[in-house]
Amino acid sequence: MDIVYFTLTAIVLYVVADRLLDAMERRAGRRFGQRSLIFFALLLAMSLVSFAVIRNLLGGN
Repeated sequence: MDIVYFTLTAIVLYVVADRLLDAMERRAGRRFGQRSLIFFALLLAMSLVSFAVIRNLLGGN
């Protein structure tokens, strides 16, 4: 069941990172040059935090 939680979380985080990056670009009024790198950084940060929370909630180490 852990795999299901992590997979669903990853899908949600992907969408959230995309929307967040879009909002940042709209606010700046331009497309960022290193869009992929910024997307990766957002996704990585959110993933590390949320996966650690899931692991703690499920009783993992």
